[in-house]
Parts: sequence; structure tokens; C-alpha cells
Amino acid sequence: MSMIEDAMTAQPAGIWVAGRRMLTVGLTLIIVATAFEILAVAATMPATVQDLGGLAWYGWVFSAFMLANMVAATVAGPEADRRGIAMPFIAGTCLFVSGLLLAGLASTMPLLIVGRAVQGLGSGIIGAVVYIIVGRGYEADARPRMLALISSAWVVPGMVGPALAGIIVAHAGWRWVFLGLIPLPILAACMALPSLRRLAPVQQSTPDNRQRNREIVLALVLATGAGMVIGGLGWMSTALPAGVALLAFGAVATVIALRQVLPAGTLRAAPGLPAAIAAMGLLNLAFFGVDAFVPLALTTVRGLSIVTAGLALTAATLTWTAGAWMQARLARRMPPGSIAILGLLVMLIGISATTATVAPVVPALLSIGTWGVAGCGIGLAYSALSLAMLQNAAQGHEGRASSALQIVCQLGTALGSGIGGVIIGSGEHSETVEASRIMLHFVLMIAIAGIAVLTAWRVER
Repeated sequence: MSMIEDAMTAQPAGIWVAGRRMLTVGLTLIIVATAFEILAVAATMPATVQDLGGLAWYGWVFSAFMLANMVAATVAGPEADRRGIAMPFIAGTCLFVSGLLLAGLASTMPLLIVGRAVQGLGSGIIGAVVYIIVGRGYEADARPRMLALISSAWVVPGMVGPALAGIIVAHAGWRWVFLGLIPLPILAACMALPSLRRLAPVQQSTPDNRQRNREIVLALVLATGAGMVIGGLGWMSTALPAGVALLAFGAVATVIALRQVLPAGTLRAAPGLPAAIAAMGLLNLAFFGVDAFVPLALTTVRGLSIVTAGLALTAATLTWTAGAWMQARLARRMPPGSIAILGLLVMLIGISATTATVAPVVPALLSIGTWGVAGCGIGLAYSALSLAMLQNAAQGHEGRASSALQIVCQLGTALGSGIGGVIIGSGEHSETVEASRIMLHFVLMIAIAGIAVLTAWRVER
């Protein structure tokens, strides 16, 4: 019996017993902190860009976070196997706190983006090791309850995060959305650390350093390539030759890396698993490409308050959960590919209706309901495509398929917000939000959602 098994059998069962209570609370708090930051930042950005300027950098606030998150998640798992969980967990917490501090004190948009990238590194490490902690620190009977608690830790930030962020911005300033959160992850780490130190590394064989280094290099190439694509698009409006060159190099690097990390046939949406993963990437690109800019459109174009605009994000979070539960019921009588198509169609309707609310002839408050429709659609489709991935993955390769799914989710989110930042921030008046450019970007995301529907059609073929 291994050291970890000995330690686990020596402890009583349950997630709230005396020997595990502090670990449970610490993990829950760290998830609440990262969830609040992820869900609240979109609501703060209109006030941030008004204060700092740099509208052209708007999308990078989201893209930098997701690209850094993707790289960190790739590195964290193997390091936890080799060095134990405590060191990666503390490193992730320190990076996340440092990113909050950098963002809260930023005097320019580029400095804010650096802070968000550091936050992404910390969040990626934390997200990767939390599930490892559940697997190693809790016995089998307690793991489902702990996973349910971790999932529930997203509910409260999802319900109150955007609106609370709006209130903080209105009364204390946008910086306190970052700075005010700093004590929470520090407290969480202090509570969890004593238990984590008892969990030894579990590397059973000599680590394959070449494979680990290869995975890290591919993650870096993928993140760099995606960044070059976004940067190249932005440069094309001011320095066309340099922009085209950067875009071309970035696209080549991205495709080369994707061909290595995704299942064969994903880039052409081959039937089955490749189509499910491709549809998931397009789904995230379309939804989050709009989600990041809904508050900006409602505040700067339609004149709503930040608190009211945040209600649209809250509505989408709640309906996402409802859509996921609907998927669970529909899965008893419908294949996951069909549910994904239904969800994508609902999402497409929601994005289209939200696009209409940018126009002055449509009541702006309708956006709360229309974006809620989009949230229900992604809740249906996201869960269904995840299920399709599990059903189509070869036995013994579920982990690789799951990793590929996470990569396309993060990459799609980064590209969606990055492309939106380029389109919206590159008008004739680069510091003024133009309704026409927001609508142009939203229409592009509608087209991508339509392609996602066609891609999901191939999942069951």
C-alpha cells in the first residue's frame, strides 16, 4: 500500500471530519476566489477602459488570461506528480495573488494585461491541482461530495459576481474588484496547506521528461501562435505588411501545435470525437466572443449602468446551469450530438437577439433575457459535447480526449475575445466604442455559431 493510501485509510471518511475540514473549506474558498474573478472582470471592463484608455487592448484582458491559463494547466499536472501537490498549489496561489495586485495597481492597459496573464497562470495551476487534491486527499466515498461542493462554489459567484462587481465599481472603483479579493486566496492557502503537505508525490516510475517537455513546448507554441494571430489582426489596420506577416506566422504555429495536441481529424471535423472537439472550440469562440463585450455594449452604447449590465451576465450564468440540467434529462432519450445541435441553435438565437439590443430601436433591458437564452443554449451544448467526447473516446485514452477538449475551450475563448477587441477597438476613433463595430463582431460570432451547428451535425455521423 502506498504512502497516500496509508494516510487516507488512517483518516475517517467524509469531507467535514476534523482531519479534513480545513482542507475542504480552503479548496472551496480558492475556487470561489478564482470563479469570482473570472465572472466579474467583464462587468468591470467598461469602467476600466474609461479610466485607463486603450480600447484596442480590451480583448487582450481576456485573451491573455486564457492563453496563460492553458499553458499553466499543461505544466501543473506533471509537476504535482513529481513534486507533490503543496508546491504547485502555493505557486498557483502566489501567482494569482500577484496578478490581482498587478491588475489592481495598473496605470495602463498593457500593465493590466500583464496582471491578467499572471492571474491566468495562477488560475491554471490551481484549477489543475484542485482535482488532483480531491483524488489523493479524499477517499472514494467522499470524492463525489467534494466534487459537487467544488461545482457549487461556482454558483454564488455566478449569481452575484457581475452585479457585485458593478456595485464595487460604482462605489469604490474598478481597482477594488482586484485588490479587495486578495485576502481570500491567501486565507484559503493557509487553511489547505497543512493537509497538502501530508500528500506525498505519487510518481510510480521514472518520469518521461522528454514527453513532459514536449507537452510544455507545444502549449507554449500554441499560446504564442494564438497571440500572434490576435496581434497580427490588430496591426493590419495600422501596419499592414507587418500585420499580415505576424498573422501568417501565428496561424502556421497554431495549426502545427493543434495537429499535435488534438485527435487526428479535428481540424477537418471528422465524424465522432474530432467533430465533438471541433464543435466545442467553435462553441466557446462564439459564446465568449460575445460575452466579453455585452457589458461594454450595454453601458457605452445603450447607457445602462454597470450593475444593470452585469445582470445580463448573471442571467446567462443561471440559465447555463439550467441548460446543463435539461441536457441531463434529454440525454435519456436523445443522442448527445442531437442535444448539442439543439443547444447551439438556442445559443445562436440568443446571440442574434442580443445583437439586436445594441440597436437603439430595441429596449436595452431585453438583453438580460436574450443573453439568458444564449446561456441556456451553451448549457445544453457544452454538457452534450462533453458527453459526446466521453462516449467517443477510445478506452484508456479518455484523459487525452478530455485534455484536448479543455485546450479548444480555452483557445476558443481567447480567440473570441481577442478578435472582438481588434474589431471593436480599431475604428476611426480608436478610443470610442462604435455600435456598428460591436454589431459587426456579434454578427461574425453568429456566423461562427452557425458553423458550430454544422460541425455538431457530424458528431453522430
